[in-house]
Amino acid sequence: MIGISPSVAIWLYNQPVDMRKQFDGLAALTQSKLNCRANNGELFVFINRKRTHIKLLYYHQGGYCIWSKRLEKGTLHTVSGDNKITLDWTQLQCLIGGIKWQEKPINTRLTR
Repeated sequence: MIGISPSVAIWLYNQPVDMRKQFDGLAALTQSKLNCRANNGELFVFINRKRTHIKLLYYHQGGYCIWSKRLEKGTLHTVSGDNKITLDWTQLQCLIGGIKWQEKPINTRLTR
């Protein structure tokens, strides 16, 4: 992704979103549901109901940018938490890459 620093604030809207929304629709959703201005330099993440599409909205050098991904197979992992979840750069990369970072480790200790 061009021009996004790993230190930027990242917000996941943890409710299903209609992926037909484009710049204005996602910016309005950011304002109404996340109580943030979409042009504040932060990055906003949206996922559809089937968890097969993800869109990232950010404002860069005077204009909105959208990055999107559609999975051909499988689904994006569910993230537990509130409607508005803060992510760090690593968590975003895990979400995009299909890695579950919230799973609890399996207890491998043997019982006797």
